[in-house]
Amino acid sequence: MPDALVVRGGWEGHRPIEATDLFLPFLKDNGFEVRVADSASIYGDAAVMAATDLIVQCVSMSSIEPEALAGLRAAVAAGTGFTGWHGGIVDSFRASSDYPQLTGGQFATHPGKDPAARCGDETDNFLPHTVEITPLGREHPITAGLDDFELTTEQYWVLHDDLIDVLATTTHPVQPWQPWHRPITSPAVWTRQWGAGRIVVTTPGHSLDVLGDPSVRTVIERGMLWASRTASAS
Repeated sequence: MPDALVVRGGWEGHRPIEATDLFLPFLKDNGFEVRVADSASIYGDAAVMAATDLIVQCVSMSSIEPEALAGLRAAVAAGTGFTGWHGGIVDSFRASSDYPQLTGGQFATHPGKDPAARCGDETDNFLPHTVEITPLGREHPITAGLDDFELTTEQYWVLHDDLIDVLATTTHPVQPWQPWHRPITSPAVWTRQWGAGRIVVTTPGHSLDVLGDPSVRTVIERGMLWASRTASAS
């Protein structure tokens, strides 16, 4: 039976407990023995990491001790899968530069509405946008069979490197109230091979309703199965 470790915490605005609870039944139904941790310090436990086939992380911002980050990187390099969504994976541990090197991308911003249309709450950053499946994504097990889909939520702009395999993108248009002068396309879903381990990042997922979107949920759930050591070893 494969072992999954769900690590959650950090900024409460991303509802780390409720968000990860959505996926615990899926993991159990797919044969995983699930362990839940409320701190990234568990990554420093070498015995736990060696026995873990999949890490699902939902820790926005927060911080991580050097020993724990080294343990996470070593575990993924040795074959442990690593996945998550939104700020829980690409806006984690901002003070630790070795972390975004592992994930291949780092949250930079989520552009907002026209200032004249803002009301002062989180919806100021909710924009209608399209998540577009790439040619690679149309063939990849995580996204095969999915069509482009529409969301109205935070649209992540991420800084990234070219060691990622992009399965879906989203494009930030030019707006008169923004300083950029041509559209910017950001990866929205990607995979990454790190040593023997597989990493999957899904950038939508700000709120529980977005996680419940059929396309978003499908990507996250397929990503868990694909990233797991048991899948990568087969």
